[in-house]
Amino acid sequence: MTEPANDSVPLSRIAREWGRIGVIGFGGPPAHIALLRQLCVEDHHWLTAPEFEDGISATNLLPGPASTQLAIFCAWRLRGRLGGLIGGVCFIAPGLAIILALSALFLSAHPPLWVQGAAAGAGAAVPAVALNAALVLLPASWRRAGGARPTRIRWVLYFLAGAVSASIVGAYIVLVLITCGLVEISARGDTSESRDRRTVALFPVSAMPVAVGGLAALSWVAFKVGALSYGGGFVIIPLMQHDAVVTYHWMSGGQFLNAVALGQVTPGPVVQTVAVVGYAAGGLGGGLLAALVAFAPSFGFVMGGAPHFDRLRANLRAQAFLIGAGAAVIGAIAGSAIPLGRELAHLWQVGVLGLAAIWLLALRRGVVPALVGAGVLGVVAVVAGAPS
Repeated sequence: MTEPANDSVPLSRIAREWGRIGVIGFGGPPAHIALLRQLCVEDHHWLTAPEFEDGISATNLLPGPASTQLAIFCAWRLRGRLGGLIGGVCFIAPGLAIILALSALFLSAHPPLWVQGAAAGAGAAVPAVALNAALVLLPASWRRAGGARPTRIRWVLYFLAGAVSASIVGAYIVLVLITCGLVEISARGDTSESRDRRTVALFPVSAMPVAVGGLAALSWVAFKVGALSYGGGFVIIPLMQHDAVVTYHWMSGGQFLNAVALGQVTPGPVVQTVAVVGYAAGGLGGGLLAALVAFAPSFGFVMGGAPHFDRLRANLRAQAFLIGAGAAVIGAIAGSAIPLGRELAHLWQVGVLGLAAIWLLALRRGVVPALVGAGVLGVVAVVAGAPS
């Protein structure tokens, strides 16, 4: 793909339309993709259907929040780098403003009783939400691995490695994900189509945890979320939980559950959960810093790499890496339900978790209604005298 040279769509129109999607984009990546498709392909024919599908395929190969990267890509196709920058910022900003305002309310020293109940109730549903996210991601990853028996066996091993690491290795989980990707590259061997290492350089392949605290630690955690998360927005849970709760003590386990719930019920990308962690670590400035660091790689990947997306999609090393790392990510998301469940402090929350599991896993209903309903149950419980 070459740099677009199209000035038929005003930058003000991009700002308005991408901002509108940022406001109404409840429901995570599927909702964002549908809204972008309707805007760019169906309503205004700014992009052809194949161009849009190519964008989905390419951004799914990148680490970081795929729907955010697709929003940046679509705006880039219309007005180049400036369009991508404006579109991406306007897509992110509404949800970020909402989640920071809610962080101030939910993380205050003495929140109202109803807020405590809503937080405890919605947080209780989060382990079920994590399991549901893993189940949603699993079929596509399994198909991508192919039908060969050795490949399927490796996929299962990667999944198990991710599931176990989510519970026991804490901050080092990113190394497990990367290792699984590199092992799959090695297992599939070299081919003439996969020798172009320039494309693989889009993927960070070495990262060590930051041992110091303060802004450096917060920046590292946010960077992991934005640049080293393979396989979907929900991988933020195992990438952040140990650092936020155990290593740096920015928030309690219950508050982390609240952070994940807030990221799900607000519009825009789920990755904005990192702003809640940043707020807990350093107030408004910490929340803004965390969001800036987390989303910056997406802008770099798309606006720097979009002209090379065709080569990325054809690169067998990139495909193999995503098979290994993606399977481990799904395992990590599923495994994160265990430490998340251990954070439930009250018996009534276990009941809410059970109801959420039935709603999500047995009835296959939506995540946002599950969290809102759990929050309402939490309010009812604490008003009736249950501990919060």
